[in-house]
Amino acid sequence: MQILITHGALARARVLHLNRWQMAGAFVALVLLLVLLSGSIYHMVFLKAAREGWPVVSPLMRLVVKDEFAQRDRFMRENLDAMAQKVGEMQAKVVKLEAMSERVSELAGFKPQEIPSLPAKTSNTSPLIGKGGQGGPFVPAHGAAHPSAMEQLNLWADAVEQRTDQSTDLFLMVESRLFEKRLQSLMVPNSRPVHGPVGSGFGFRSDPFSGHAALHTGLDFPAPDGTPVYSAAGGVVITSDYHPAYGNMVELDHNQGLVTRYAHASKVMVKAGDIVKRGQLIAHVGSTGRSTGSHLHFEVLVEGVPQDPAKFLAGGADLNRNAAVSSAPNRGGAAQRR
Repeated sequence: MQILITHGALARARVLHLNRWQMAGAFVALVLLLVLLSGSIYHMVFLKAAREGWPVVSPLMRLVVKDEFAQRDRFMRENLDAMAQKVGEMQAKVVKLEAMSERVSELAGFKPQEIPSLPAKTSNTSPLIGKGGQGGPFVPAHGAAHPSAMEQLNLWADAVEQRTDQSTDLFLMVESRLFEKRLQSLMVPNSRPVHGPVGSGFGFRSDPFSGHAALHTGLDFPAPDGTPVYSAAGGVVITSDYHPAYGNMVELDHNQGLVTRYAHASKVMVKAGDIVKRGQLIAHVGSTGRSTGSHLHFEVLVEGVPQDPAKFLAGGADLNRNAAVSSAPNRGGAAQRR
């Protein structure tokens, strides 16, 4: 095949010689170009017209691609229904979590109202924001594939996420409060320093040396010499020295002005600055200082003021009862102690 190309009256003519294969290749290239061009026009013009609702093209395209749109809508509806079910399950779990968090916070002595609420989104379609406790699964309305249903589902998911964040913050605050209370309980001297009965209680009594009425500022635990003395609570050793009245003495600081004193020890096992735990060995019972016999003199001071240790120790009622009996006149000649 020959193609003659001329340009102008005086220009030389050009002749292109094309064989059978070149013609076939040119035909295939032309067909591909037409297909590509038609596809571009279809996607750029007709589908855009169908989506945006152009007056004339949109109805025609909907008739042509009716099955395609129906299949797409069905696929979107099924996915939205599955997502809605998941959101409903999440909401039910969040409601249970909130109920449990309220009960736990009450046990911890913490009010959920102390956590400021997150700013709510202004929308009338969200049934979760700005209202009281609600529940139940999410049931999408008819035509869940519409954009409005998608927006509503997104609002539900955002609201569930917000309530989950609030519950998480609440549990963190409750955990912090419980941990704080646990630390406080560890710092309260409510463990007996010596295993045994109380010999002399807190209050006025006849002084064993002068015979005059005097205030006994602690509890006496009579025990054999060398009996272990344990810390009544965790704290820091602030004194480990000899005192003329208390003898070998240990004082522990438990924070917030609370101090415990262990007197008349035969041997002290800690030094100033040591950190001790509840129930740790700190001394041994003795009779040093102003004492008439082997025993431990135990005191609790708040801001330097002596308190009744029986109110702090576990089983305080029994301690008071034993102390009252032991405070009776000494008929058996047993040694009275300071």
